Amino acid sequence: MRKKHGSDTAVQGTNDSSVVSKLSAATQGYFHDRFLKSFVSKASRRAPLINRGYYVRWKAVDHSVKQFLHITEQCPKRQVLSLGAGFDSLYFRLHAEGALSAAVVFEVDFPEVVQRKAALISSTDLLKESLVDWSPSQPADTVLVSSSQYRLLGVDMRNETELEAALSRAGVEWSTPTLLLSEVVLTYMDTERSDAMISWAARLFPQSLFVMYEQICPHDPFGRVMQDHFLKLNSSLHALIRYPDPAAQTLRFLDRGWEHCMCMDMNHFYLDLVPEKERNRVENLEPFDEFEEWHQKCSHYFILTASKGCLPSQSLIAAPLAGSRVPCVTPVSRPEALKVQLLREGLEGPGVEGIGMASAVLGPGVLLLFGGASKAGRVGETKLLIREQPGWTSVCVQAQNNWGTRMHHTATAVPGWGVLVFGGRSSPLKPVSSVLRLTHGPCSPADVLGTSAPGWLSLKEISCTGTVPLARWRHTATLLSYKGQEFLFVFGGRTETESVLGDAHFLRLEDQHWTAVPVEGAVPAARHSHSACAYEEGVVICGGLGQGGVPLGDTVLLQSTASGFHWKELLVQPPLVPRYSHCSHVIGQQLVLVGGVWLQADGVPGVAVIHLTTGCSVEYQLDVSEVPWPLMLQSVCSEPVDEDGAMIMLIGGGGNCFSFGTHLNPQPVTLDIKGVL
Repeated sequence: MRKKHGSDTAVQGTNDSSVVSKLSAATQGYFHDRFLKSFVSKASRRAPLINRGYYVRWKAVDHSVKQFLHITEQCPKRQVLSLGAGFDSLYFRLHAEGALSAAVVFEVDFPEVVQRKAALISSTDLLKESLVDWSPSQPADTVLVSSSQYRLLGVDMRNETELEAALSRAGVEWSTPTLLLSEVVLTYMDTERSDAMISWAARLFPQSLFVMYEQICPHDPFGRVMQDHFLKLNSSLHALIRYPDPAAQTLRFLDRGWEHCMCMDMNHFYLDLVPEKERNRVENLEPFDEFEEWHQKCSHYFILTASKGCLPSQSLIAAPLAGSRVPCVTPVSRPEALKVQLLREGLEGPGVEGIGMASAVLGPGVLLLFGGASKAGRVGETKLLIREQPGWTSVCVQAQNNWGTRMHHTATAVPGWGVLVFGGRSSPLKPVSSVLRLTHGPCSPADVLGTSAPGWLSLKEISCTGTVPLARWRHTATLLSYKGQEFLFVFGGRTETESVLGDAHFLRLEDQHWTAVPVEGAVPAARHSHSACAYEEGVVICGGLGQGGVPLGDTVLLQSTASGFHWKELLVQPPLVPRYSHCSHVIGQQLVLVGGVWLQADGVPGVAVIHLTTGCSVEYQLDVSEVPWPLMLQSVCSEPVDEDGAMIMLIGGGGNCFSFGTHLNPQPVTLDIKGVL
């Protein structure tokens, strides 16, 4: 009994956190709700990622409720039953909008929660003004607030008999068109109880719609972090284990008495049902650069509508007639999985976890890591990973000059010249414009190990002439040759004002001059967070996040010609699942893509191999059974560590997993792709 009480208290605590987050989003202008502040004792501004997450949750529920009110506007009576309503302000907002004609809103939650809400209503003039004819009840009563259009009930929903009796006393009319709303509620119940609740609702309300917003996809890395978060809060998520995806949730309702059901994850809802003008408004409210985490959060929540009787669920969240903006490409993976392994002897020295870092190979067995961000904030130090017998060691190296911090930049190794660091940002409002040349002393493992002399590593800002490109981040910078000269080819990225860039620039390294080089052909779509590799005498670009926040799945070649270069798209079959924030390597005639983010909810990207001559593609899943933590392969550094490029080291990666905490891969791992080349 004590364990159950503790779990109930923890679940009730999620209400307090949720209403603070909703108020934060409303305060920043994501939606208008002047009533939320009445339910919050201490406001707190949340991160932009959390504000966006609560916006899309609010928008999905608001959209569904408004659609229900629209399709029932000719009905003489209608009602909304909010299950586990907590401190939701839905009634007060709808009443202020004049949207509740001939409607009654019933809210149900634990008695302890309802008593607190009733006390807040009783002591707040703004709330009481919406309840002209209300009459407060005694604390012992089930109905603690009652007016002609609003009833607040304190009852444990897990007891169906008590719930049904309480609703009857409160005036619920079972045959009246009814919207039942469950916003992250049923998943906190044991699955048998929540299934019974779904059946109970279908049995008692013959003319009804059920709207549910909950979590899905428990088994991928983000889902594991999400589950661990709620487990630590003593408020475990139950239903998503048995019903892990939209298809399973749909069958769940159809098998329990509901006649029709629609279910979509929040990427589909946001991109397909939120108008472009509204998306543009939301995306310009706050500086934002957490696209990977945003898309993963949205792929792990769904909005569902089920219907009984004459009310069509399709009218609430119908897919657009013009087709979805989310690419509908299902990966077909080979049966054999590629094994990911820990470093056999571990990693000696300082940790190398982080996101937004840049890496470069300085020499055999010596890797450079520059910049990025860790849990402690932006990283200003430079680290080296050095292979020695029997394993790998990391060392921090002090440069002669300190050029601050940056992330989502590029570091391009130029043999005999050094490493060129370009772009990046210190914040989403502060792109870095300086171009750095990093030079170093002898870099065999024996030379580097134990060195701490500042003179071994030198960072120097270089002054470039010509037409300087916009300062940017999430771009690519690739070394290529043209007419016997070496160039840094910069493509794409984003700025503080431009969400995606599609421009190309050539920096001649001999004199650091931005040079105009003729490029013909259809210019690829603007993008950021794509990959680019040198291939033959040009570059191959793949994927990225395009205009409107939709991942791209194209593969484009920049091929050399007698007069310059020419763009040519490679026809890939089967089509590549669109992705971004991945890594890539050209090995022989094959392009190998590692990790990244896509909007498909059935798993995460592993490895894709594209033959650059034929265009044939193959997808492989990863075997991460030996990795004891959730392995997130976005914003990761990837470098080959053997002569033929078939052994790849993956360094860093991870992200801020919505409100569930920051998860960074704590150690490098290796990926053996020899068997697929």
